[in-house]
Amino acid sequence: MNHGVILNVLGGLLRFLGVIMVVPLLVALYYGDSLYPFLAAVIITGLTGILLSYKYKSTDEWKARDGFAIVAFGWLAAAIFGSIPFMLDGFSPINAIFESMSGFTTTGATILLDIESHSKSILFWRNMTQWIGGMGIIMLFIAILPKLGVAGRQLFRAEAPGPTEDKIKPRIRETAKILWMVYLFISIIEVTALVLAKMSIYDAVTHTFTTMACGGFSPYSNSIAAFNSPLIEGIITFFMFVAGANFALHYRTLYTDNQSFLKDDEFKFYSLVIVVATLILTFSLWSDMGETILTAFRYAIFQVVSITTTTGFATVDFNLWSDSGKIVLLAVMFVGGCAGSTSGGIKIVRFFLLLKYAQRALFKSIHPRAVKPIKLNGKTVPDDVMQAIVSFVVIYFMIFALSTGLLSLLGMDIISSLTSSIVTLGNIGPGFGMVGPMASFDVVPFVGKLVLIANMWIGRLEVFTVIVMLTPEFWKR
Repeated sequence: MNHGVILNVLGGLLRFLGVIMVVPLLVALYYGDSLYPFLAAVIITGLTGILLSYKYKSTDEWKARDGFAIVAFGWLAAAIFGSIPFMLDGFSPINAIFESMSGFTTTGATILLDIESHSKSILFWRNMTQWIGGMGIIMLFIAILPKLGVAGRQLFRAEAPGPTEDKIKPRIRETAKILWMVYLFISIIEVTALVLAKMSIYDAVTHTFTTMACGGFSPYSNSIAAFNSPLIEGIITFFMFVAGANFALHYRTLYTDNQSFLKDDEFKFYSLVIVVATLILTFSLWSDMGETILTAFRYAIFQVVSITTTTGFATVDFNLWSDSGKIVLLAVMFVGGCAGSTSGGIKIVRFFLLLKYAQRALFKSIHPRAVKPIKLNGKTVPDDVMQAIVSFVVIYFMIFALSTGLLSLLGMDIISSLTSSIVTLGNIGPGFGMVGPMASFDVVPFVGKLVLIANMWIGRLEVFTVIVMLTPEFWKR
């Protein structure tokens, strides 16, 4: 592993992050907030990046392990340096890093209780970290810095959400740039729609940041319930659904084939899961909670889309729902959105292919000599991809079980331990019990917060990017 290359690129990443921090600095200036947290963060982050870039210069060729290390440590560095404004605003170091990691990984789990008591600039930065992390700070880095060239492929492969790469253009930098332009374009449309729905510019921008990133942070303790507006809920539901779909499909629909969504197996399965879960939850809220059909549907479709896409917004305290309603939400917590989207979780495509894999196993038990390839969008899925999917799911559930056990040993009840683990590993946000949608993760013990920070980091980077660094082979020259 080439340490010089890694530290040099991390330096460039920190310089870039320092420039981004100027935006909340300007917001603080506009609202008359204290400039100190962001001014200090810009200087510290920028100078660290400059020192690393100039001290460690290397023209060596990158290897796959260098790409994995840059993405993993790059995300960790972004969370640590991104926490500086929170620390200078009075957060404890562990809470600041938790909030920052939750932001950049688009998890949406928060340690804040009285969110409105914090300055607008701090809350703006909190939401902005999710928008940056949604499409990926590394992906943005690739899109803007041409010097990465071929080496950017290693970063793209390490960060791309899903079992396979989905390149739109032959050049990785062009792909990253196009994906970011589509992301920005849809974000502008959502801001416009929310402003037309009578949201303030500040609220529209901050909620767009977290909707498009499938992040779920809100400047309000009651999340989207603070607006009590079916129109705003409908707009946000639509854009959560859009953000949970593959952004490569958005590009193809806009520029090459307007039937792309209708032809895509994963998107059709994604839509089916949301429709079925919404209908079941609507029935549960109507029969168990006594809601009218319209009210039950209003709550159900919002929460199903919010949890399936791992956004984590709330329009109601679903911690108070009946067990049948909670089971529906718990089930979709494991699913996630589409590959190539900003959502977290295991991803719909993996479940879809595992179902096909199980179907083939049953078929071959009856016809052992038959050849029955697994297909996605009419193309055969290679066996090595299927093996990688099975490995991913096994490791994912092992980490989930381990972190649940650790939290239980720290004194948390089983429901809170279980859902804390899955919502951080899946980058979802709120869970049940002590960490419900109207509660806070501040109740989690210090060591438990470290476990959940690791979960968010591992989950956002699709498990393998971090776990591979724990193998002895990774560190051998």
